[in-house]
Amino acid sequence: MATSADFKERFGEIHNDVQEMADLVSKAITRSVEALKNRDLKLAHKIIADDIAINRKRFAIEEKCIALMGSQLLPADDLRDMVSVLSITTELERIGDYAQGIAKIVVMIGDEPPLKPLIDIPRMAELTVEMIEKSIQAFRNRDVGLAKHVVSMDNVVDGLYDQVFRELLTFMMVDPKTINRATRLIWVAHNLERAADRVTNICERVVFTVSGRMEDLEVPK
Repeated sequence: MATSADFKERFGEIHNDVQEMADLVSKAITRSVEALKNRDLKLAHKIIADDIAINRKRFAIEEKCIALMGSQLLPADDLRDMVSVLSITTELERIGDYAQGIAKIVVMIGDEPPLKPLIDIPRMAELTVEMIEKSIQAFRNRDVGLAKHVVSMDNVVDGLYDQVFRELLTFMMVDPKTINRATRLIWVAHNLERAADRVTNICERVVFTVSGRMEDLEVPK
């Protein structure tokens, strides 16, 4: 059985690993939109290749959680914490997949001329990254108030997605030749919108960790 000091060290190590994974995912989201803005195919290919590091990080964290849970009988709050880590790393891995998906779209776009200046999509990426960072901060500090604030930010991302969709739909209706380019940008925005949705799931795990209750934190639009 692990000593109290050993347990605290391993517990803290797992939390640090979650932070590192979140940082990798945030970086992937940011760089995927940078690759889109700059038509940087080299960067896009690197993002695609680097996704394996995010996946491996998730599996490594899961192994540590299972080993820790099997080493001794955990208090209820610590057990909830470890269960939440397993869920949070899954959400982060999925967000990484969305970043990889954007990078793949960048490769598909290639050197096509931009359909329109990118304003709302980069803003969606910035908000999503901010949500990731604050959700992990909320988890590590067991800050339910911050978690609920992060959930409220999702409505802003949703609003930007709706705006992007409407604008690009107008492009397609006016000029059918823009359909392919517009559709690809819609998919980029969709990936960011879904990534932000995944962050709200992380926030629900914060509430579960603190209270032991699963709550739907979705804020009415």
